[in-house]
Amino acid sequence: MTTETATIDSLDFPTPTYAIADEAADLLFREARTVGAFTDAPVTDEQLTAAYDLLKWGPTAMNITPLRLLVVRSDEAKARLAAHAAEGNQERIRTAPLTLVVAADLSFHRHLPVLAPHRAAMADALEGNLAQREQMARTNTLIQTGYLIPALRAAGLDAGPIGGFDTDGVDAEFFAESGWRSQLLVLVGHRDGVGTHHPRASRLPWAAVTATA
Repeated sequence: MTTETATIDSLDFPTPTYAIADEAADLLFREARTVGAFTDAPVTDEQLTAAYDLLKWGPTAMNITPLRLLVVRSDEAKARLAAHAAEGNQERIRTAPLTLVVAADLSFHRHLPVLAPHRAAMADALEGNLAQREQMARTNTLIQTGYLIPALRAAGLDAGPIGGFDTDGVDAEFFAESGWRSQLLVLVGHRDGVGTHHPRASRLPWAAVTATA
C-alpha cells in the first residue's frame, strides 16, 4: 500500500469566490505594489480623508483606535523628516508628493468615554500605567496600519510603506508636544508607471503558512 501527497496548489479546489468584485480585489491586493516612484500629481485632503474614513472602521482592542497621522507635504517638512531617515530613503521622502508619519498616541485612553463607553472606567486605570498604554497603542497602531494601505488604494492613491528611520529623532522633531510615537513612514501619491524597478515577488501559499490544531 502506498500513499501519495500533493501540494495544495496542485489540488482541484474550486475557484475562490469573494464578497467583493475581482476588480476591487486586484486594486487592493493582487495587482497593488509597494510604490517608490510617483508622478507630480497632487494628493488632496479629500483623498486622505476618504482613506481615513475607511480605515477608522477596522477593529482594534476596545475600539481604542490609537493610530495618528502626520501629513508631511511641504518641502521644509520633507527636509526635516528626511534628515532622520536612512540615506536610501531620503530622496524618496523629498520627492514623493507627501509622506504620512504613522504614529501611536499613548494618550488614547482619554478618548475611551467616547470610543468605548462601556469601558470608560478603564481610562482612570490606564492613566497611571504608561507601560500598558504604550504596548496597547503600538500593537493596535500596527493593526490599523494594515487597514491604512488598502484604504489609500481604495481612495485612488498608491502607497510605499518604509522603515529605516530614527524614530526617536522623528518624535523629538515633530511630536515633542503631542507625545505621539512614530512607527512607520508611508509615501503617498500616484505611481509613475509601475512605480517600482523590481518585478513582483512571490508569496507563500496557504499550505506553507498554516497549521491545524
